[in-house]
Amino acid sequence: MHLVRWLLPLALVSTAAAQAPDYAAYPANPGHAIALWPEGIPGDHPDGPPQVTRDGRVYHVRRPTLIAYLPPPGTACGTAVIYCPGGGYIRLPEDKTEGAEQRWLNHLGIAVFSLTYRFGDDGPDSALQDVLRAIRLVRQHAAEYGLRADRIGVMGGSAGGHVATSAATLFNDPAGRTGSPLDQVSGRPDFTIVLYPVVTMQDPFVHKGSRTGLLGPAPSAALMRHYSTDLQVTKDTPPAFIVSTEEDKSVPLENAVGYFMALRRAGVAAELHLYQMGPHGFGFKTGLGPTSEWPERLTDWLRFHDWIPSPKG
Repeated sequence: MHLVRWLLPLALVSTAAAQAPDYAAYPANPGHAIALWPEGIPGDHPDGPPQVTRDGRVYHVRRPTLIAYLPPPGTACGTAVIYCPGGGYIRLPEDKTEGAEQRWLNHLGIAVFSLTYRFGDDGPDSALQDVLRAIRLVRQHAAEYGLRADRIGVMGGSAGGHVATSAATLFNDPAGRTGSPLDQVSGRPDFTIVLYPVVTMQDPFVHKGSRTGLLGPAPSAALMRHYSTDLQVTKDTPPAFIVSTEEDKSVPLENAVGYFMALRRAGVAAELHLYQMGPHGFGFKTGLGPTSEWPERLTDWLRFHDWIPSPKG
């Protein structure tokens, strides 16, 4: 079934303050680390720039990690999300234990696996390799975590949205395979959730910082096209929930629209929410009118597809 909900025109969206819940107030669950590349990191360049942490952010990721945040006992619904934070392929948050995304998704019964992925220091395929390895690991060990192997999605914002859509469109790409036996496990996510995503690597709507961080200062036309994920959508791309705003001055909303239109042309179920208010990276910020209600719309979408259960009664 092709479900599309497109909130347009932007000028008609109300900016009245919405009484959205404080999603960040949900209690945090302790996380535990999972070895992402126990056999060795593929394409590792030991002579590259060292990984450094500054002001709570990690630069030049050399040691990609995966941290599991599981719902409280008795609340899990069997669905998991690989969460890819944003940072322009330049930096990532060091400590994600206080992240509102993990708190809220755990509240819904969803297990969260937060990914610290590499940038372009180890080559343009590094982030793709990391996210596909994360999906394969979680899928391989789904039963151990109380998950269903057919309910593993990927979520990201900004450049993390590009990582997520790369997984959704390039899950069978040879660049995402490293010769490990785990390559035989499907890396295709079952659904995709992206907020203000970077999608295209081509002008005029590219986020140039993300392009440089992933592909380098002078990428070829072929490489830019390959990592423009709207151009890689097929009928096998998983369903997507997409959010962006007119106010975003960092990543043009044409990225979100372009991905949605590509999904529509391919006959893939998608839901696009375009709002008037909300600067780039608004996340769970309150006071943005209807924009602050996007988590409720996502909850509806997850229930519609049976990735989380509907309320009883």
